[in-house]
Amino acid sequence: MSKRDELIAKYAADLKDKCGMNADMDLLTKVTIGCGPSIYNADAATVSGSDESELATVKNNFLIKKLGLKDSADLDKGIASVMDTYGKSNRNKYRAVVYYMLTKHFKKESAY
Repeated sequence: MSKRDELIAKYAADLKDKCGMNADMDLLTKVTIGCGPSIYNADAATVSGSDESELATVKNNFLIKKLGLKDSADLDKGIASVMDTYGKSNRNKYRAVVYYMLTKHFKKESAY
């Protein structure tokens, strides 16, 4: 099993255990690959739900540039909703899991 496959399995477990969602493994794999090498870097692999600049980066680089969404208050609400689902007390919010949930939230699976 490759390192990436191990991470994808860990992300699927996170979705099931912490978010109560059954992962679409095909989409989760595509989202994880889309994150590139950042998934192997401990700092870059996670998203800080309380860091405004980090959330702005997720909004600009992922939602607007990758998914092609228009900047609006809905994007902030979507991010807040995903952070609530993942659990505010959960310190390790994996980037791939956050991106997966945002992709599902905005129904933009077609981007992958």
